[in-house]
Amino acid sequence: MRTVPETASAGPAAPALRYRRGRWKKVLYERQPFPDNYVDGSFLEELRKNIYVRQYQYWSVVLESSVVIQQLSSVCVFVVIWWYMDQTRLSPQQLFGCGLIIYLLGYLLFDLIDLGEGRMHNGRTRWADLKSTVVFVTFTYGFSPVLKTLTESISTDTIYAMSVFMLLGHLIFFDYGANAAIVSSTLSLNMAIFASVCLASRLPSSLHAFATVTLAIQIFALWPMFQKKLKARAPGSYLAVTVVYALAAALGLLTVSPTAAILFALLLQVVAFLCPHYLVTLQSSKDNIHGPWDEAEIKEDLSRFLG
Repeated sequence: MRTVPETASAGPAAPALRYRRGRWKKVLYERQPFPDNYVDGSFLEELRKNIYVRQYQYWSVVLESSVVIQQLSSVCVFVVIWWYMDQTRLSPQQLFGCGLIIYLLGYLLFDLIDLGEGRMHNGRTRWADLKSTVVFVTFTYGFSPVLKTLTESISTDTIYAMSVFMLLGHLIFFDYGANAAIVSSTLSLNMAIFASVCLASRLPSSLHAFATVTLAIQIFALWPMFQKKLKARAPGSYLAVTVVYALAAALGLLTVSPTAAILFALLLQVVAFLCPHYLVTLQSSKDNIHGPWDEAEIKEDLSRFLG
């Protein structure tokens, strides 16, 4: 677009004289004696900058980063526990027993935090929850020999590479609370379960595979639900649980590899403090413009139709 002043001096061409015949109007339904790309000085009067920019507070962003820290810690905990079973330092019976106790405690705490609102909303009873748990445990145990041999023909290096990519995909597509097209809770959970099946196939027995898949469901499906409810009901407790959970993950990784534990701790520090600072700092560099060139949005008042 080019702006031509209406009081432009006459030149060798005649268009400047035509511009004085009338005032330019921003309409398409009326023929005007101006070129198609002509605008006058009033065109930029409706220019607005950064009208939808959200101002972030540093410590608020730090608190919101706890969701990312939770998922990073979950992946770390899962890998550490799998390594303990692979090194025969943890038996599948011990893992399943501890997981069952933690599951029951989490179930009771979830009901206590929820105050029965979820049950009133969906009409689900404790008996239905118990039946679902029994069915899941029975089917997983029954199919554990299949899970153990499902990827037996694939090389171990390929299995490890696939597991890494699946866990990275789980972190990328996880629902952290942002309204974005890339978010897919179903895809994220499926990728985590697929990674657990791949890793379970490298353990000694079918019982190991059963315990690994059960652990994956608890960590990647049930634990985020509990944390989401805890964050909504008791933000202070949620923050404390996040700190304890991250410390437990780092300490567990320390028993496997001190170098990996240091790198993991640095990663958590970057996510928790450096990235929020970078986000807040970049807000001053935003320069979004809005004006009459934006795509029109049709907003219809439906109240007159609803009566």
